[in-house]
Amino acid sequence: MPTRSASATWKGGLKNGSGNFTAAGGLGGKYTFASRFEDAAGGVNPEDLLASAEAACYSMALSGSLEKNGTPPNSIDTTAKCTVERVEVGFAITTMDLEVRASVPNIDDATFQKIAAATKDGCPVSKALKGNVNIRLTATLTS
Repeated sequence: MPTRSASATWKGGLKNGSGNFTAAGGLGGKYTFASRFEDAAGGVNPEDLLASAEAACYSMALSGSLEKNGTPPNSIDTTAKCTVERVEVGFAITTMDLEVRASVPNIDDATFQKIAAATKDGCPVSKALKGNVNIRLTATLTS
C-alpha cells in the first residue's frame, strides 16, 4: 500500500502568524490561528482536512460494505463536521459528526443502518480516530 505525504510551513507567532500546507494532487491552502480557532474567514484548517478525509473514507468504505452485502449503492453523499474545542490544556478535536445519505436499491432501512454503523467503526480514518474522537453517525436511506 502507498504512503501518502503532505507538508506544512508556519511563519511567525501563534496568534499573529500564518501557515500554508500542500499535499499530493494539488491540495493545499493557507491557515491562521483566527481561521482555525475562531470564526475568521479565509483558510483551510487541519480540521477541514480531517473532516474531508473522514467523509471520503467513509463513503468509499460504505460503498464496499454495501457491495459485499449484494446491494451496491447508486450514490453516497457524506458530510463530516469536525469540532475542535478548548479543553483543560489547549485545544482538542472532540467530535466528528457524519451525516450520510445513500441511494441503495433493494435494501431495507434496518439492514442499511446496521451496515452504515459497522462501516463507521471500520473505515481506516475512523479507526485512526477511534478512542480519541467521538464519532457520531446519522444515516439516511434515500430513494
